[in-house]
Amino acid sequence: MAEAEPDIPATQPKRRVALVAAVAVAALAADVLTKVLALSAWEGREPVRALGGLVYFQIVRNPGAAFSLATGMTWILAIGAVVVAGAIIWLSRRLRSAGWAIGLGLVLAGALGNLTDRLFRAPGPLQGHVIDFISLFSPNGETWPVFNVADSCICVGAALIVVLSLRGKDYDGTSSRSRKAAKA
Repeated sequence: MAEAEPDIPATQPKRRVALVAAVAVAALAADVLTKVLALSAWEGREPVRALGGLVYFQIVRNPGAAFSLATGMTWILAIGAVVVAGAIIWLSRRLRSAGWAIGLGLVLAGALGNLTDRLFRAPGPLQGHVIDFISLFSPNGETWPVFNVADSCICVGAALIVVLSLRGKDYDGTSSRSRKAAKA
């Protein structure tokens, strides 16, 4: 039988590195695949209306971030994605919460998906434009910015982490609420 780590009680949940990796790989694959399919189906076409106008599909090559922020600063966004990915990988060694692992895996996939575009798409390394293809409620991002699966992963992962934090669930598998009750 394996011994518990010296500073971690035997009742502590297991590490969640594999879960972070599995979520990140699956979500990154979905992002890359959907971008390839979107480019082959919709590049050079007018926006395609779906679900009665709830969704429009169209190719937008985004040189900045959401809402066209940081246009022309693609290299800064790429460096930011590398820092985020590094921080998540570093933190994943300490993760013991399945919820946090899923959230961080999604954020990691989103950061790597958009970083891949910035590194390997035209006009060149650290200047590449991100492929966005989903527009809600109206074409051309008139109502909501055009986005992709990586953007969705970042938003869903971040929202999950915020909810877990508000509920007192920590990344190490402990609960700040139970610690407060134990001190009382």
